[in-house]
Amino acid sequence: MSLRVLGVDPGLTRCGVGVVDVARNRTATLVAVDVIRTSKDADLEERLLAIGNGLERMLDEFRPHAVALERVFSQQNVRTVMGVAQASGVVLFLSARRGLAVGLHTPTEVKAALTGFGGADKKQLGAMVARVLRLDAVPTPADASDALALAICHAWRSGGTAAPTGAALTPAQEAWRAAERSAGRTSGDRRLGT
Repeated sequence: MSLRVLGVDPGLTRCGVGVVDVARNRTATLVAVDVIRTSKDADLEERLLAIGNGLERMLDEFRPHAVALERVFSQQNVRTVMGVAQASGVVLFLSARRGLAVGLHTPTEVKAALTGFGGADKKQLGAMVARVLRLDAVPTPADASDALALAICHAWRSGGTAAPTGAALTPAQEAWRAAERSAGRTSGDRRLGT
């Protein structure tokens, strides 16, 4: 059995979304790839709605077992960080509503998983995505290729399971899971007020 992962490279203008199936032997197959685009001139809530609608279509059509999302990190451009964080919030919300495990991965982590070097450039990462998925060309734009890289990275790092294993969790995630267990909750509990 293979693990189906939906990878998301979040952004307000271009949100890359890619779906891959990854077998236990780490062989990855492209299922779908798309870029959800929004106009810079549209109101923020309309842009987030468009991203949410596009993601819902992908989630409903391809029914992934897990979601991989680029971890928001600090950049010099606060406006860019805010847009990425807002799009990420939509992804997290829709995933939680469906009870899907979400793996957060840094760009360095994804590059290291696919190329063996965390400082790889976009061209090197894209080439490895094409090679791993046995494609004739690198998916474009880079947002599409990055989304596929996230999905592959998550599948490889999670050992072919939908929920991240302890080895794939950060110390903070491990502490959070331990706190949930001691409180009698699991990551799947989604009750209001708890």
